[in-house]
Amino acid sequence: MSLVKAILITGANGQLGQCFQVLAKYYPQYHFLFTDKNALQIADENAVNVLFEKNKIDVCINCAAYTAVDKAETERELAIAINATAVGYLARACKKHSTQFIHISTDYVFDGTAIVPYKPTDITKPVNFYGQTKLDGELNAAKENAKSIIIRTAWVYSEFGNNFLKTMMRLMNERENIGVVNDQKGAPTYAADLADAIMQIIEKNNFVSGIYHYSNKGNISWYNFAKEIASQLKTLCIVNPITTSQFPTPAARPKFSVLDSQKIEKTFEIQIPEWKSSLTKCILKMV
Repeated sequence: MSLVKAILITGANGQLGQCFQVLAKYYPQYHFLFTDKNALQIADENAVNVLFEKNKIDVCINCAAYTAVDKAETERELAIAINATAVGYLARACKKHSTQFIHISTDYVFDGTAIVPYKPTDITKPVNFYGQTKLDGELNAAKENAKSIIIRTAWVYSEFGNNFLKTMMRLMNERENIGVVNDQKGAPTYAADLADAIMQIIEKNNFVSGIYHYSNKGNISWYNFAKEIASQLKTLCIVNPITTSQFPTPAARPKFSVLDSQKIEKTFEIQIPEWKSSLTKCILKMV
């Protein structure tokens, strides 16, 4: 029988948070406490401390994040508060209350100049402000709580919230052809797979602190991802490859975001699905 009793999920209305809400019914042995920004202001240290004082929490999974990459270039204070400062507050509270802290980070901590998948030990160098705030959050987690588990992920999609898959499905329904960037490579991550992997870690009650990477197996461009979405939807919409320069954004994007997930696989004995099969699973829930 697991020793873990209560699990706090911050950012409960985000993609990953909603996937945990779906999973919760399969884990009746745990008490899940789901909080969103209305229930818990994580950038308010007093509010964080009050919640931890009132509730016995065994594991805190921080899914909360400011994820508007382009807006982060101008909404800097808000991005810092949620992605960096708040992470330190949560990590500190977890240490004080002997709570295991699991924090979700991003591939955007790298500059994207690599040609082989990024390992957790590789040098970080964000190319946009969002990535810098996420890196600062990692540093705050490690500083405030040495037992933190930090999981970087990339290209997250699901049946929930706003994401690339849902945008493509909408555009493919509205237009005869679309252009999708073909010179940025990564590995899509189905949020439900990541949530399942984290629950496996909790189930095993074997918390090995450190930085880990998790994304689905394989690597493709956004264009390849869109082409596979079109194929599975059997849409008549034509997907055309374009370059990053043809689709300028306020925030720069890393050209290469493929993550090496071997460490999390080996440490926690987790099997990671291939990206295409996970895409199929997600689409089947949506159509």
